[in-house]
Amino acid sequence: MIEAALIKQCAVPSLKPAIVEEFLAAAGSDDPLNVTVRAGSKTFLVPKAKSPEEAIELVHDYLGKAVVRVGLTQYLLGMDITDKSQVTAGVFDPCNNIKIGTAQFSRVYRIVTQWYGSSVPLALEDAIKAYQTGYFEGEYVFSVKDPRQSVELSAPDPAARQEGVPVPKAIGAKSEPRNERRQQLWSQHPNKADIGVDLSVIGDYNRE
Repeated sequence: MIEAALIKQCAVPSLKPAIVEEFLAAAGSDDPLNVTVRAGSKTFLVPKAKSPEEAIELVHDYLGKAVVRVGLTQYLLGMDITDKSQVTAGVFDPCNNIKIGTAQFSRVYRIVTQWYGSSVPLALEDAIKAYQTGYFEGEYVFSVKDPRQSVELSAPDPAARQEGVPVPKAIGAKSEPRNERRQQLWSQHPNKADIGVDLSVIGDYNRE
C-alpha cells in the first residue's frame, strides 16, 4: 500500500488522489523494484530484483527486445531508446516513478475522457485498461494527441458504478450499457497489447 503522503507529494496535480489510488491499485505494483517484461500477450519470467542496480540490469537486458514496465506505477519504458545508458536506476525511485507514471496515466485518462465526453466511471476503468494494454478504440493510445487543458479529470461518482447503468453518449458513439460497451471496446484488438511504446510520453511529466 503506497502512503497517501507520497501520492500527494509526487503524483501530477492534474489527478486527484482518489484517482491515483485507484490507478495504482489496479495497474501498479507494491514493489518499487518490480520489472515486468512483455512481448505481445506473453509475459516473461524474470528474476526478482533485490536492489536498484539489479533492477536496472534487467531493464538493460530486455530494453529494445520487449516492452518493459517498471516500478510502483509500472510505467512504460520505450523500445526505441538508442542508448540504454539513458535509463538509470532513478526510474525505480518511488517518488520519481510515481511522478512519471501518473503523468503517463493522466495523458491516457484525458484521451479516454475526451472520447466519452466526461469523467464517467467507465472512462476511468477504460483509461486504466488502455494504460495497461496500450490500446483504446483500436488506436495506440500513447501516440494519440494529448488534449491537455481541454479535458477536466474529475473523480467519478462511486455510486454510478452499478452494473447495467447506461453510459452517457461518448463523442461519436451511441449510449450503451457498461458491459456491452466494454466488450465492444476491448474485443476489437485483443492481440495488439504492448507491441510498442512512444518514448516521447515519458518527457511529458515535466510539463504537467
